[in-house]
Amino acid sequence: MRMLLLNVLCCLCITLTVVAQTYTGKVTAVKDGDTIEMLVNGKKLRIRLFGIDSPERGQPFGTKAKEFTAAQCFGKVVKAVRQSRDQYGRIVAEVYLPGDVSLNAAIVKAGFAWHYKKFSKSPLLAAAETTARKERLGLWKDKHPVAPWQWRKRKTIKAS
Repeated sequence: MRMLLLNVLCCLCITLTVVAQTYTGKVTAVKDGDTIEMLVNGKKLRIRLFGIDSPERGQPFGTKAKEFTAAQCFGKVVKAVRQSRDQYGRIVAEVYLPGDVSLNAAIVKAGFAWHYKKFSKSPLLAAAETTARKERLGLWKDKHPVAPWQWRKRKTIKAS
């Protein structure tokens, strides 16, 4: 019985230490529709928005996606809740605008990003994409929009 109680307490302690890291800072740059830079305690952090994928530079709607993201967050103090790091070392996070509005969801809802289902099962992002598609917002105005992960793959094949 004591061992069981000890195991439960150990598991509880481990669970409590695995709390998502949160960063609060001013957005100083928008790299593209799904990547921003924040200034947190004097240090620049590059943030990749979790669960979404915006059109790339040179891809249709890539510039508009970047402009929309900038209009939403540039110069504002935002909160980023870290989910992970990606292969490029960027922090992958859910970003909240003032008023606790999800920037990630706002971009998808406006039609400037796909819900990146490969990495996210968010019902909020899924609903936002469904609404944007139905209302033909942003990139959904295009008759045959190409997902960024397909566009990157095509570009890599052409370069080979």
